[in-house]
Amino acid sequence: MNIEESDLNFRKLHDLRLSNQLLLAMIFEFTTAPGFDFITFFGKQINAPVRDNFLEIPKTMGEGYVRKVRFGDDFKLTIHRYTLKEDLIVKRNPTPESGSVRTIFFYNHWEDLEVKYNREENIPFAHKGESAILLSTNDLRTEIRFPADSIIHYVVVAIGADRLRSILSSEKPNSTIKTIIGENASFLFFESLDPEMQLLLNNIVSVDMNNSLNNFYVQIKVQELMYLLFSKLSLRENTTFKNINSNDAEKLLVIRNEILSDLSSPPVLSELAMIASMSETKLKQLFKQTFGDSVYNYYQKARMEEAAFLLKQAKHSVSEVGYELGFSNLSHFSRLFEKQYGITPKKFSYTS
Repeated sequence: MNIEESDLNFRKLHDLRLSNQLLLAMIFEFTTAPGFDFITFFGKQINAPVRDNFLEIPKTMGEGYVRKVRFGDDFKLTIHRYTLKEDLIVKRNPTPESGSVRTIFFYNHWEDLEVKYNREENIPFAHKGESAILLSTNDLRTEIRFPADSIIHYVVVAIGADRLRSILSSEKPNSTIKTIIGENASFLFFESLDPEMQLLLNNIVSVDMNNSLNNFYVQIKVQELMYLLFSKLSLRENTTFKNINSNDAEKLLVIRNEILSDLSSPPVLSELAMIASMSETKLKQLFKQTFGDSVYNYYQKARMEEAAFLLKQAKHSVSEVGYELGFSNLSHFSRLFEKQYGITPKKFSYTS
């Protein structure tokens, strides 16, 4: 089977799965444009009033709220915190051009959130409940599915490139930062949300906005959160940036899902390239650009993160985890785990 046939069959299968999924979910679709206000549009769609930039979720849908916090016309924060009775699918249609707005999506929860691009099957955005960050331009089509009966807890920062450039004030930015604050770039970047960032995020969503000074407090905390994010992005290797489109983004999410779907077997680059309908060279470049690491290193880190989850949350033994993740040599597993976490898996399983 050639690449074109594989891609066609792949899309037919996912279109069928998508049609089944849509029957069981609420769908909210929008297109960003100058002056677009998410909370107002969302309120109209669910027939809920917005008062003082605050929207309470109707009891018929679930419970919780959406809140918008403004730090100026080119710097806004939207906080989502709710539990819904049905799955919710939020579709963002692409704008004709990448524009000057940068969108940063911070997600922090122990249940899976799924995100996808174009018509792709739902892709786990938070593997094993991990927290994560997505940074993109608005010319990429995105679709996020929020599962019913789980606590949705995330914030979205929308900031103009000029404002971001002014905040960062970096004299020698690396290629990733240059791309983010530059003009006419289409990009998608993923990063992990470490414990310090998770704590900041929790502080932000817990603030009582009835206190007039707390808008100032939240702005400081959001900028601190962004500082930690861009500190991580600034450590990425300097490489030649390649613009990404919605189709590329879709395929990269597919590849990420393939890698995470079976952590007991190392990925085979030629097979992944076939799935993505890309050359191996293009796949390696775009994957590293988007996720900040090579395919194999990303797999190994995810493997160790899964091991940590199984040891701590699922209470599996070291030998159970090692064999489950495809290690025939437990000493090799222990060395890799200690290299990533600075502690042996046995000692890690005993820590609080």
